[in-house]
Amino acid sequence: MENRGESRKTVKVGTVVSLAGAKSVVVQVESMVMHPLYHRFVKRSRKFMAHDENGECGLGDKVQIVECRPLSRRKRFRVQRVIERAK
Repeated sequence: MENRGESRKTVKVGTVVSLAGAKSVVVQVESMVMHPLYHRFVKRSRKFMAHDENGECGLGDKVQIVECRPLSRRKRFRVQRVIERAK
């Protein structure tokens, strides 16, 4: 099979919860998973460090992050775009 420009990199959408460094942000991504015993949906959240090259993200912004090569010990994502600014 050939790859027609479609990326296999993981794309996630989350909220900026911390401005970690000069070019780093911490993004909290929430997901709904089915509980194995009770068969109800439970909200789970996970934090990812992401590289923000231009420093355009603010606290509370909704951003889209994409997987990339390891940039540091904990950073494996890059901010692709800001979806919605914090109010």
